[in-house]
Amino acid sequence: MDLAHLPPDDPATYGMIGRADTVGVFQIESRAQMATLPRLKPRCFYDLVVAVAIIRPGPIVGRAVHPYLERRAGRAPIVYSHPALKPILERTLGVPLFQEQLLRIAMTLASFSAGAAEELRRAMGFKRSVVRMAQLEQRLRQGLAQNGIGGSVADKVIQSITAFALYGFPESHAASFALLAYASAFIPAATIRQRTWQLC
Repeated sequence: MDLAHLPPDDPATYGMIGRADTVGVFQIESRAQMATLPRLKPRCFYDLVVAVAIIRPGPIVGRAVHPYLERRAGRAPIVYSHPALKPILERTLGVPLFQEQLLRIAMTLASFSAGAAEELRRAMGFKRSVVRMAQLEQRLRQGLAQNGIGGSVADKVIQSITAFALYGFPESHAASFALLAYASAFIPAATIRQRTWQLC
């Protein structure tokens, strides 16, 4: 078995993951993951990227988990608190899940420069400076106000960014972890399939 060339869309692997038969599977074996996977029902690689990212402190604190699952199941409409958020959040059903999305939100809605967005990323990064985040929050509010965004919309944007500031997770990391999760789920799924064939 060549782990570099696994079939990317193996139904048995996604079936196993969707049933939360994931004990021993990298990143998706926790109780919280196992409770979420049957509701999320990953069917493709990006679904697995979301699965890895959504059960983390950032989305949990930012109250992103329930809205994402409800929208994915078709039980809630996909809504954007501002039209400019649609191209940024469309892939994640209007729910901010990744650090990169939050930086794009700051650049698009609050007119942050690339340099200011990098400051925001650093503040959300390893050191997670509370003081620095408070200063950046004030700059975000000013930028939002200059673009005519205030009230509850501004509050929602700020809340989503500051919730992630404590536990931001880059999409690139989630993709790397999802690849390892897929490989570690594919192996037992393939083993079960091979044993079944041998019994026939």
